[in-house]
Amino acid sequence: MTALTYHAEDEQATMRLGAALAEALPAGTTIALEGTLGAGKTRLVQAIARAIGVAEGDVVSPTFVLLGEYQGRRPIYHFDAYRLRDDDEFLELGPDEYFESEGLTFVEWADRVEACLPADRIEIRIEANGPTSRLFHIRATSNDLNEVVEDVHRRLRLNAIG
Repeated sequence: MTALTYHAEDEQATMRLGAALAEALPAGTTIALEGTLGAGKTRLVQAIARAIGVAEGDVVSPTFVLLGEYQGRRPIYHFDAYRLRDDDEFLELGPDEYFESEGLTFVEWADRVEACLPADRIEIRIEANGPTSRLFHIRATSNDLNEVVEDVHRRLRLNAIG
């Protein structure tokens, strides 16, 4: 499968990644987000949502509500599995309806409910490597989504400075 590592030195670079993903992700894609507390999972969803036209400030961490829904040029569904005890608790939220929708479905702490996720998805693992610096490891889990990762890479390269 195709993979990409993107180094975001600051918030603006994360916004560029969000814009590239917003353009490249096809309707109906599930995006599995992994990373430690404070790594930037919600921040990436905010960057993508903003690029899709969701008002700044609307997207918040869904840790306490478990699911946030946002409307821009297309819908965004934002799950958080951090507080869930097991797969059954996640399945009670009805994720299959969202996975099969025309929106983008983000699952934070996806490694906790991996067995419940669609086989075809984009996985993004985020590592904090400084106060504002992040490494984003982006991977397609199927041949059908390889082009998405390649498209993100092209978009980021086109917007590179220097």
